[in-house]
Amino acid sequence: MGGETDDDTLAGQDIAHRLVRFAGAPADVTEARLAAEAYLHDLARVFPPAAPDHGDDILLVVTELAANTVEYAPGPFELRLSRAFDGVHVVLRDTSPEPPAPRAFDPSRGGRGVGWYLVQSLSRQVGVITHERGKDVHVFLPW
Repeated sequence: MGGETDDDTLAGQDIAHRLVRFAGAPADVTEARLAAEAYLHDLARVFPPAAPDHGDDILLVVTELAANTVEYAPGPFELRLSRAFDGVHVVLRDTSPEPPAPRAFDPSRGGRGVGWYLVQSLSRQVGVITHERGKDVHVFLPW
C-alpha cells in the first residue's frame, strides 16, 4: 500500500481505529479504498456486518471522498476509520477549507457530479468541520 499507516491492532476483540496518510496522488484513491477494505476485513473477523452490502457502501463512500479530495483539495490527506457503536465512522481530512458541495450531474463528463449525493444517501450522518489547515469530513455508516 502507498499510504503511511498508524494501526491500532485487535485488542480484546475490538479494533480501535486505522489512520492512513496519503500524498494526494491520483493513485491514492485506490490506495485509500484498499486501506478501507483491509480495515473492514479485520473488523469483520471480530464484529461481522449486519448486512453484507454495508462493506460495499463503506468502500464506495471512501472512494468518493478520496476522489473528491484528489480533484478539489490538492495535497496530502488522511483517512481514519473507526468502529462506532453500530457502524463505522469514516473521517477524511484534506487541505481545503471549502466544504463539499453538490454538483450538477453531467453525462457529457462521464456521469460526474453524483459523488456527494452518494455519500449523503448511503450514510446515517455526515458532517464537515473546517479548520485553519483544511477540513474534516465525518461520515457515519451502518455496519
